[in-house]
Amino acid sequence: MNRATEITADDIDVYSPDRYLAGIPHREFSWLRDNQPVFWHAHPDGGGYWVVSRHADVLAVSRDHSTYSANKGFVMVDDLPPDILGRAQSQLLGMDPPDHGPIRRAVITHFTRDRLSAMQPKVHAIARRVVEAAREKSEADFIEDLACKIPTAVICSMLEIPEDMWDQIRHWSDMQTAGSDPDLGGTAQDIEKASMDMGLYGFELATERKARGGDDLITQLLDSEVDGRTVSEMDFASLFVQLTVAGNETTRGLISSGMLELIHRPDDYNALETEPGRLPTAIEEMLRWTCPLHYFRRTATRNAELAGTSISEGDRVVMLYSSANFDEREFDNPMEFDIQRAHNPHMAFGYGIHLCLGANLARLEARLFFEEFFKNFATIELNGTPARIRSNQINGYKTMPVTLRPR
Repeated sequence: MNRATEITADDIDVYSPDRYLAGIPHREFSWLRDNQPVFWHAHPDGGGYWVVSRHADVLAVSRDHSTYSANKGFVMVDDLPPDILGRAQSQLLGMDPPDHGPIRRAVITHFTRDRLSAMQPKVHAIARRVVEAAREKSEADFIEDLACKIPTAVICSMLEIPEDMWDQIRHWSDMQTAGSDPDLGGTAQDIEKASMDMGLYGFELATERKARGGDDLITQLLDSEVDGRTVSEMDFASLFVQLTVAGNETTRGLISSGMLELIHRPDDYNALETEPGRLPTAIEEMLRWTCPLHYFRRTATRNAELAGTSISEGDRVVMLYSSANFDEREFDNPMEFDIQRAHNPHMAFGYGIHLCLGANLARLEARLFFEEFFKNFATIELNGTPARIRSNQINGYKTMPVTLRPR
């Protein structure tokens, strides 16, 4: 029996962060897809928002940026205070065309296939250094000792940020993405301060690097011009927050959650250890299955209809990626973790003009990490229960105790 048939609309709560402590709430998401794919969900502060759960409908909202705006209300389901909203809207993540295009094109030129190929030796060296350092620990926290370190080192190296600032960068990032978790977040004032401090540091970096010459990402961005527009110091301050936060959270979630799935499936682990050439396809399945981000929000700019449901101008519309990634209408046997899955149009990185800028960098980091891990360790086993981040947006773990046995 499909357990989703045992619940009703009154049982649906996909807002509370506590609902995600046991993982993606597949039972509720399945019910939404089957019964109310565009679902009106109450918000604890009053009013509500539309939850879009099917793959095709999430795709439709992602494509129609003239109807569903990232800028009008930003990407969080909670409405932001006006002063914070203004700053958030200056991030690339919160821009709509035409403002979005030139800045994205300025950034994306630094994440092309050729650029990533040139970066591979540096990323490989970082992965090797992190994995080899973990050989000194038989008992480790996979998150803290391995998964966290690679993305922070990679993005900070690209930006030529001093190494003594790397832990601070990660702390600022955690504060902004996991503020609802008592172990990682803080008060609303703490979170706001972290965002302000991070943006200020980015502005200071841009001021130091402007027109100085150099091949680091900051200098190249500041010296670039696209469609007659240059990237200003203020533009970069906003970009800096987005690049570092996204660069940390997505890749950390991919590596840690992906490894956990392999620990639970020894045959898959052994297959990839024996044939690491299969990692690219497996990593796509890790992304679909673990989906580092549950949702992003859009705001309707006009009255519209979505999957037969009337949407009013000003309504909040939430694209539920971690439901779309398990939509039976798009994926064969979606509740099966299949490292050989051929058709895999997952939305772990979003879609369209707001597709994650660092998507291919995250893939590269994950592949090189697993390759190095398999070379250095004979086994990995859980020696405790992994703890999830308490969040309705970030899908990942904050601790993952393991026992490692080096080769």
